[in-house]
Amino acid sequence: MSAKFPEYKGLDLPKVAEDIINYWEENNIFEKSVSTREGNEPFVFFEGPPSANGLPGVHHVLARAIKDIFPRYKTMKGYQVKRKAGWDTHGLPIELGVEKELGITKEDIGKTISVEDYNTACRKAVMRYTDVWNDLTQKMGYWVDMDDPYITYEPKYMESVWWLLKQIYNKSLIYKGYTIQPYSPKAGTGLSSHELNQPGTYQDVTDTTVVAQFPLSPKGGNMDAFYKVFKFGEAQQTPPSGAGGIFFLAWTTTPWTLPSNTALTVGPKIEYVLVETYNQYTFEPIKVILAKKLVSDQFSGKFNKVEDKSELLAYKSEDKKIPYRIIGECIGKDLVGIKYEQLLQYALPNDNPENAFRVISGDFVTTEDGTGIVHTAPTFGADDALVAKQATPEVPPLLVKDDNGNLVPLVDLQGKFRPEMGEFAGKYVKNEYYNDGEAPERSIDVELAIKLKEENKAFKVEKYKHSYPNCWRTDKPILYYPLDSWFIKITDVKDRMYELNETINWKPKSTGTGRFGNWLANANDWNLSRSRYWGVPLPIWRTEDGKEEICIGSVEELKSEMKKSVEMAFMPSDIFEDFEIGNNSEENYAKIDLHKNIVDKIVLVSPTGQKMFRESDLIDVWFDSGSMPYAQWHYPFEEVPSNSPKGGEPKRSYGYETARKSSYHLINQLKQERIKNPTEAEKALWESLKTKQLDGYKFIREHIIDEYIVDFVCLAKNLVIEVDGGYHNNQEIQEADTFRTENLENLGFRVIRFTNEEVIGNIDRVLEKIAYELRMGFSPLGKLKGAFPADFIAEGVDQTRGWFYTLHAIATMVFDSVAYKNVVSNGLVLDKNGQKMSKRLGNAVDPFETLGNYGADATRWYMISNANPWDNLKFDLEGIEEVKRKFFGTLYNTYSFFQLYTNLDKFSYAEADIPLAERPELDRWILSELHTLIQKVDAYYDEYEPTKAARAISDFTQDYVSNWYVRLSRRRFWKGDYQQDKISAYQTLYTCMVTIAKLGAPIAPFFMDRLYLDLNAVTKKETFESVHLSNFPVFDKSFVDKSLERKMESAQTISSLVLSLRAKEKIKVRQPLQKIMIPVDSAQQREEILAVSDLIKHEVNVKEIELLDDASDILVKQIKPNFKALGPRFGKDMKAIANAVINFTAEDINKIEQKGSLEVGINGKNIILEREDVEITSQDIEGWLVANEGALTVALDVTISDDLRQEGIARELVNRIQNLRKDSGFEVTDRIDVTLQKDEHIVNAVDANMSYIKSETLTTELEIIDNLNDGIEIAFDDVNTKLFIKKH
Repeated sequence: MSAKFPEYKGLDLPKVAEDIINYWEENNIFEKSVSTREGNEPFVFFEGPPSANGLPGVHHVLARAIKDIFPRYKTMKGYQVKRKAGWDTHGLPIELGVEKELGITKEDIGKTISVEDYNTACRKAVMRYTDVWNDLTQKMGYWVDMDDPYITYEPKYMESVWWLLKQIYNKSLIYKGYTIQPYSPKAGTGLSSHELNQPGTYQDVTDTTVVAQFPLSPKGGNMDAFYKVFKFGEAQQTPPSGAGGIFFLAWTTTPWTLPSNTALTVGPKIEYVLVETYNQYTFEPIKVILAKKLVSDQFSGKFNKVEDKSELLAYKSEDKKIPYRIIGECIGKDLVGIKYEQLLQYALPNDNPENAFRVISGDFVTTEDGTGIVHTAPTFGADDALVAKQATPEVPPLLVKDDNGNLVPLVDLQGKFRPEMGEFAGKYVKNEYYNDGEAPERSIDVELAIKLKEENKAFKVEKYKHSYPNCWRTDKPILYYPLDSWFIKITDVKDRMYELNETINWKPKSTGTGRFGNWLANANDWNLSRSRYWGVPLPIWRTEDGKEEICIGSVEELKSEMKKSVEMAFMPSDIFEDFEIGNNSEENYAKIDLHKNIVDKIVLVSPTGQKMFRESDLIDVWFDSGSMPYAQWHYPFEEVPSNSPKGGEPKRSYGYETARKSSYHLINQLKQERIKNPTEAEKALWESLKTKQLDGYKFIREHIIDEYIVDFVCLAKNLVIEVDGGYHNNQEIQEADTFRTENLENLGFRVIRFTNEEVIGNIDRVLEKIAYELRMGFSPLGKLKGAFPADFIAEGVDQTRGWFYTLHAIATMVFDSVAYKNVVSNGLVLDKNGQKMSKRLGNAVDPFETLGNYGADATRWYMISNANPWDNLKFDLEGIEEVKRKFFGTLYNTYSFFQLYTNLDKFSYAEADIPLAERPELDRWILSELHTLIQKVDAYYDEYEPTKAARAISDFTQDYVSNWYVRLSRRRFWKGDYQQDKISAYQTLYTCMVTIAKLGAPIAPFFMDRLYLDLNAVTKKETFESVHLSNFPVFDKSFVDKSLERKMESAQTISSLVLSLRAKEKIKVRQPLQKIMIPVDSAQQREEILAVSDLIKHEVNVKEIELLDDASDILVKQIKPNFKALGPRFGKDMKAIANAVINFTAEDINKIEQKGSLEVGINGKNIILEREDVEITSQDIEGWLVANEGALTVALDVTISDDLRQEGIARELVNRIQNLRKDSGFEVTDRIDVTLQKDEHIVNAVDANMSYIKSETLTTELEIIDNLNDGIEIAFDDVNTKLFIKKH
């Protein structure tokens, strides 16, 4: 046993962290945090994988601190928490970074560099900063298993991803479609809708916009149709001459799409008008068609409405105002079918050009802005493509043939105009696509606008600020582009996803119900395809005509299909020939690679003997990430190891188990009897299940699994069906059924139960339910027992539509389950001014430098206590310094104080605990508050509220332990013999500190472990090697005394008020004062204050406390309205309320002060005024100062008598002597001699208080002499003297 509690020379948090890291490694503390909980209930945590091709920032410290807190807390609560790390190794960030390093673009891959070499470069780059991430993980105390991480490019992980895709495919939720999708030219791939909704994706941009003039076609009967629509020829209306000056107006924010226009869309019920005017650029007379409601918008500014034709004809180009007048009206549906001339005649649609360039109808058209006529380019807009397809006949998109005969848009995949675009060919449609410094001064939009102006086809050109989406990785604008892609049919499952999301505990709740919930309710199909090279290949092989296809779900299945291909001579050999099926060793899987450059060589055979080639796409990298709950364990091919975090050899997978050998004979006899004696319900159901009658699935009846005989089982789907008779309503039988079901699920089977009545009464409904379960393709989640779903995950708010979404989507589709039960959505880490951190702004903080200077504990505590995890944190290094000084400094000083005196008395907690009832009131109070704290902090952690937990621990440590308990107990520690009172103080403070260490350990893992180890090293009260292996403190109601807590709260409040009055009058606390007066309003308040009166008198240094039942004659209260509170609540009534408040009687003031509210009549109605609506103060009495807080008022007598003044001098001398003892290096037990230089104030004070001074300072001899040559000068108040001390 250690003889003494360790002593330190100062608080050095980085050194503490370094020492504890070494201690953890030497003693395998992390591993033991899992192994010591073996067999306990699991708490499942998913680590969202970082990408190691980039460096960590300070925001990763916050994110990882949040993820670390709750597994540590749950471990201390007795759960087993496995924490497998992972690396996200695929996707755009890696590919774009490699391309930049290699000086290539996507178009170079397969040309100047092979796909194989490119993928090799990606594989190397992605793990570049692994060591840096591991270093941060260790330095900040984040416990996660970095020795056996999952890596998304490993074949085991990829095989599990393929298996998941096959489950979704088998449910007919994956399809191929040619649609308009978000596309990133700079990334060279399509994007999913959730990627398009990442935070910061939509940005405000100012673009050149055009209201284009589409000329009315004069051909065929088009003019007659136009005249008929606007009723020309009737009611003396004269038709306009010719069609050359008649135009449809349509507005666009993307002029680059105008060459691809093939239709104009109108609202069928919208009113349209024909307006006669002049073009503001060419000054030519024109007639234009637009929505009636938008005429004032389009003809604002330089336009002027006229009624008479003559006013219109009088216009000259130099006039400041352009006249216009309305000459005809119609309804949108009447315009449908009218043709117009192609606006920019560079190319015609390849297919059915005769059906292009006409007006069509669309319900999506509004009159909120623009012209009420929508420029429609089916090539570049999803709504455009849909409305064009719905038209009769269909309006063709403007597609042309490339050199290979493929139909393509006028813009290529790099974002450039094709050769058909004449003078614009080869130019990017957005300037942002050019390399830095290469963009032309005029964008394509500007050039097209100029061209349209010159050709009298632009009615209005102006700059317009609007929101436009950028690629989340390149930060460049996306295009909406027609692509052949594979989709997941999220629209079929979004309702179920929404339902399941309602069961998830989101922190904050608003993110789950708002941002995430609303997103799910309106989710689109998931674009799975990525036209890239480094990622998980889509495991679908197709014939060239697209009529036959296969989705591969495992390496075993792929080898089986390759065998067929080799037999057909489509492949020379099985490229995975050396791979051994069923062997899950790392060595075996190292023989294969499932990346694009490998699997694209594989040709498979269709059922009709045709060649099948893999679809060239990779899958969305977010699907990789969302697969991690299963793929990290190589599910379903292996089981979750039970002895983590280091893993261990996993068990072989199995489909089902036969009976145990020990019981087979008996169980088989029972089986034969059951086959001979089925119930009527079992007979009826078997008639529908046997001989593969139900969707072709084979069922077996009365089948033995382990030690059970199940009624029916489909082994292909691991689906068990049980038919229960009436006796199953018995409670004991129901409990046995539940136990049986759990065991079967643990073996990997899904169990559904029906009653006899259900089967007999509605066999069709029963068969429908079974068929549904078969279609769901349920897989044995038993292998994931203890590993799915997650009890807790946490990542940044940007993952709401990233990892959080894909986890949820995959779990819903494959398992009809949530993927996580509790989720914390972290906010951003901003600089102290609220700006986002970036290298460009020079406000980024180096996490390693921060941890090195301040330590991980102070950094973590600051981040967690300063703001809720889901709120944005304004990061300020001064804030960390403040936390270090106030919280950790206070705790360190408390420990130092404790070890100083306990070591002197050789305290080791060898004595039995002093019974609570025998401890002094102060000890009972702090222990009561301690257990209240335990209850609160336990609840806060359990509710994922770490900020509340940190603040509660910090407040308790500083306000209760240090500023109150230790300060008031000081004398008990250093004075008196080693008897019960001192032992009680030692035991109480020890208990407080060791409990604080446990409560704070999840947030500050290093310092709290150091504190725990140092305390426990002497007492050996616990056998745990670390605070993180110990048990979380347990709340004990018997320790809580709410009455005592209220008394002490009164004492603290009264003391605080008195001390504030002392400060106001600049009277030192060492100067005794005579009396305080306190009005009381109840016997209970009187009793509670009297119970702590001695404590108050000692704390504020007064001689007496007087309690007043009626202080109305002594203390006069004043009241005035609190306008800041009244204004927002009462508005216009505030003035009347203020007048009423000013006229309150003393009784009114007393009522609102005591009850907290008062009903007042204002303007004929009654309102309730709250205490916060007024400000109540007390008038000072001559010779007294008055202060109040809430209903509590304190009056302090500030008159200082000669006796009081002398005692004050004596107390000040005691303080100076004690400080000099400490500075001189004397031991606390050394006795001293004191010499003072004569001073008239000193002589009287010492004479009157000699015994007090000697006792407090352990002085044997105290002498006052006329002149003192040695010693230090002392000056305070009116005292000027010298002080010299020496050991007696």
